[in-house]
Amino acid sequence: MYLEDTHTHEWTEYGRTEVIDNTLNPDFVRKFVTDYLFEERQVLRFDLFDVDSHSSNLAKHDFLGQGNCTLGELVSAPGSRLQKPLGGIAGKDCGTIILTAEELGNCRDVATMQLCGNRLDKKDFFGKSDPFLVFYRSNEDGTFTISHRTEVVKNTLNPVWQPFSIPVRVLCNGDIDRTIRVEVYDWDRDGSHDFIGEFTTSYRELSRGHNNFHVYEVINPKKKARKKKYINSGTVTLISFKLESEFTFLDYIKGGMQINFTVAIDFTASNGNPSQPTSLHYLCPYQPSAYALALRSVGSIIQDYDSDRLFPALGFGAKLPPDGHTSHEFPLASSLPMSIIIVGVGPAEFEAMEELDGDEVRLSSGDKVAERDIVQFVPFRDYVERGGEEVLSIERLARDVLAEIPDQVLTFMKSQDIAPFVPPAPPTVSHKPEKRPAHSRC
Repeated sequence: MYLEDTHTHEWTEYGRTEVIDNTLNPDFVRKFVTDYLFEERQVLRFDLFDVDSHSSNLAKHDFLGQGNCTLGELVSAPGSRLQKPLGGIAGKDCGTIILTAEELGNCRDVATMQLCGNRLDKKDFFGKSDPFLVFYRSNEDGTFTISHRTEVVKNTLNPVWQPFSIPVRVLCNGDIDRTIRVEVYDWDRDGSHDFIGEFTTSYRELSRGHNNFHVYEVINPKKKARKKKYINSGTVTLISFKLESEFTFLDYIKGGMQINFTVAIDFTASNGNPSQPTSLHYLCPYQPSAYALALRSVGSIIQDYDSDRLFPALGFGAKLPPDGHTSHEFPLASSLPMSIIIVGVGPAEFEAMEELDGDEVRLSSGDKVAERDIVQFVPFRDYVERGGEEVLSIERLARDVLAEIPDQVLTFMKSQDIAPFVPPAPPTVSHKPEKRPAHSRC
């Protein structure tokens, strides 16, 4: 099995099955364990060989065929069982490959924990700090993705945060030794939160319970480098840690749940005349527009979870026939099974979009408060070079806007007390009569 690198698009061998002697219908036992990331397009390739010797060099064996799929395509197939034709040899029927996927047990675990701070640095001139914590999980490429943000505790250097629950797959992607980085901030009303310090831990360390290992020194790297007598910027203590199991996002996908992707595009005059190169809607013959890139980054992943792959496209701000009426509004329904992704295209500041995101303060209208946080917003300019000419990472854009979708799905299902459908067992594979013996390896 090979994995495609999301940045270079090069293939890397991930693993090999065992060799099964003298059969055209091998049923391989060895499994490949890999991370599932909804927010990334994970492409898999399977090469099949007829093994003629003990050599590990695949060039010395007969190539029988090749099959490709995405991990999203596999897990979203009925019962997470996918049958694909093998190709790679012109003019020859290479047979088929049947792939199945199952979730590891620890991906169902949900951790509930509570933390407190002690003697944190004072950041406010006229008062004490307003501390909150931000948790990040490390990714395979060395980057970090935010996984949780606590509430703000006002006017204290010794905060006690409320207990919170987080799926282990969100906390550390199910890897008990993966680095978890926790940053401590002093909240500011204008959003320019002051960095107090940080510490690192792991799921294994957190799950040991309440003991001396769970008092973490909060370190500010800049202060540490500048002051010789610097010790720390306070401490954070794990008060409690509990582990439970619940339904996962993949339980619902395996049970037949699909995700419908609907697109709404801004056609207001602020985009400029589409016939001019300065317009955000200008169709350049050499490169796609920012709108097209944003749609491609999200759509290439979501499409695997929609069986018909037909996506309704809506426009707002356009003058619609027959009366030329302009509509700028669309409903935000936090009680319904929907998630809203907003990619801000252009040079605007997007303050209203930041407010819609609702990561820090839940949206409200009058006395009614949104039941769930269903909006994720990112400005497209964060993913291009300063000059705006070259896109730095469409993959990172997709990761940032899609990472919250599985949790939003689970939050809705839990609020409605909806359990996933349990699919029937897959049918037994019927093999055709064998014509010649082979030594097969996938």
